[in-house]
Amino acid sequence: MTYTPTARNAAIIDRASYWTRSVPYTVTARWLFYRLLQESVYSQKAGYKHLLALLSRARKEFYDGWRPDTLADETRAALVRGDGFDSPQDWLDAIRRDVSCFLDHWANQPTYVECWFEAAAMQAQFEHYADPNITLLAFHGDVSIPEKWKAAKRLAERYIQLRKPITIYYFGDYDPKGLTIPLSAWSDISAWAVALALRHDRTLAPRARQDIRLHRVGLNAGDELAFNMPENPERPGTYQWEALADEQARELIQRANDGIDFAVLQDTLSDERQATLKFSQHLEGLEL
Repeated sequence: MTYTPTARNAAIIDRASYWTRSVPYTVTARWLFYRLLQESVYSQKAGYKHLLALLSRARKEFYDGWRPDTLADETRAALVRGDGFDSPQDWLDAIRRDVSCFLDHWANQPTYVECWFEAAAMQAQFEHYADPNITLLAFHGDVSIPEKWKAAKRLAERYIQLRKPITIYYFGDYDPKGLTIPLSAWSDISAWAVALALRHDRTLAPRARQDIRLHRVGLNAGDELAFNMPENPERPGTYQWEALADEQARELIQRANDGIDFAVLQDTLSDERQATLKFSQHLEGLEL
């Protein structure tokens, strides 16, 4: 990819780069904007949208050292720190109560599978019907660049580790936006995942682009007839995932489970149980 910004835009990006390097942590686009506003690079708050578009392009194109994770995502969960056990003995007792061997359940599977979906509000539905070994990613509409980068890194790491095909099963609305969102996101995610994998190991080159693929399960053309779905009343001719009856959604979601060899999975679970039992026996009678 090649990106050649105008002279003015290049100067703004360069100044934004200076501010990202000025502190020992990852900053947000909003923080950068206020630095540039104070320097009169921008003269009004309306310039924030211009900066967002500019830095979005710079990160996606890896322009002049910018990367998808150069800026922090502005949506943050609580960061819990400093907690732990009351004493070493409490820690040991906790291990005894919950000593478990965890193996990679995908190591011996023919394919690595994930489920991605547009309707974030329906996450509980996907958690319930998709196999618990399948990683889930809710899109919340258009996906932010940092989230796409995280997804690309995860897929690249799994591909490097497992050396087997990856299939992403996607579920979304049947409307122009619902059809565009996954294709737009996948264009970046797949390209970055392949590039990261090849950077680590060039021997993956002959098959990496074919091995990492997206499969749209639904909603697709014809699903509205197959499931007798009502139209979106606000946009006739379009159909929302939420309009599916629960049993219909289950039918679609569980198609992702077809990517799992459950006989192989049972063997892996058996190995976990045996290892857990043996380790538990070693802990009996141990005191601190």
